Amino acid sequence: MDYTKTSGKYILGLQHVLAMFGATVLVPFLTGLHPALALLSAGIGTLLFHWCTKGMVPVFLGSSFAFIGAISITLQQYGLPTVKGGIIAAGIIYVLMAGIIKVFGVENIRSFFPPIVTGPIIMVIGLRLSPVALSMIGLQIDPLTKLGSFDGKSIVVASIVILTMIITSIFAKGFFKLVPILLAVITGYLVSIPLGLVNTKPIADAVWIGLAQDAQAQLFSLPVFNLSGILAIAPIALVVFIEHIGDITTNGAVVGKDFFKEPGIHRSMLGDGIATIVAGFLGGPANTTYSENTGVLAVTKVYNPAILRIAAVFAIGLSLIGKLGGVIQSIPVPVMGGISVILFGMIASVGVRTLVEAQMDFAHSRNLIIAALILVFGIAVNEIYIAGTVSISGLAIAALIGVVLNKILPSNI
Repeated sequence: MDYTKTSGKYILGLQHVLAMFGATVLVPFLTGLHPALALLSAGIGTLLFHWCTKGMVPVFLGSSFAFIGAISITLQQYGLPTVKGGIIAAGIIYVLMAGIIKVFGVENIRSFFPPIVTGPIIMVIGLRLSPVALSMIGLQIDPLTKLGSFDGKSIVVASIVILTMIITSIFAKGFFKLVPILLAVITGYLVSIPLGLVNTKPIADAVWIGLAQDAQAQLFSLPVFNLSGILAIAPIALVVFIEHIGDITTNGAVVGKDFFKEPGIHRSMLGDGIATIVAGFLGGPANTTYSENTGVLAVTKVYNPAILRIAAVFAIGLSLIGKLGGVIQSIPVPVMGGISVILFGMIASVGVRTLVEAQMDFAHSRNLIIAALILVFGIAVNEIYIAGTVSISGLAIAALIGVVLNKILPSNI
């Protein structure tokens, strides 16, 4: 029986939503955005992506982890309207990159972002976030002595969450292997209840159907295009651009089609851009293609893009169940802290993997210099104010240094 042509296609669509769910709502939880708006943005963004790619590419868009640090800091310093403006600007960069790819070809553009540049930058993204993860699992620093200590309950919950993720990722089979984040969050939540760490007020206050009042407030707030916000958030699109190319390449390899040629990588990049612009207006995080999506495709062997569009509709529906949003908001911080410890470390590890897979030779001084400067400036510099309240993040500075050095340093040193 062909389940993609029967009611089974709805089950397959729901499976994709479950595979994306944990990671999609994790980003707004960590940044301060609303999970319901992230689901709404992911669903609408996925449908827009399929429209841009002629309905040919089996992809579900979700919240991009690369923007977590920039969104968190910008939200604290300037507020949601500025974050919206920065995300919209990032989407515009995607759209511009799509046009440039169309004109000059993907290989010419990719030459600015070889593994020696993208690998260390991805490492920086994870390493910059590591202190946030430790604070979430209960690390408390005495401001006078600078000595640290852990909160007992928090470290117990976080440890169980981390252990659940490890066991699920390594030993689980089939579909369960694809959702270690979701299983770890559920386990951590259940453990937190008897410890008194779960605040049920958000659940009680939430409506059953429709967006909660705080979600509506975020949804209808107008974006502000603050230069500091744009410089903090938008340049990250240049890093995610390479991740996008990698995801589409892997997706095509699993499906057995060359999506670079048809519908074209410029169309998939355009889809990411339009989806991110819409997410910015809605109050959701920047969207991106997901490797989890490719994992589901590889396991199920179901490559019908229509299944992904069904998943998108499910995501939109879930976003409008207010009680679900309340449950997500009631998840204790140590639970998400345990997730973050592994997640942020994995982001940095992906950067290492990028260098290893490219077989970068660090016996060459050129490679050492580029990687060293990206790591130092990217990790040590939080942000630099260049004019009044206008600032540029250390990540953006590191990316610029890497791109420039890659082009000006001779390859034989």
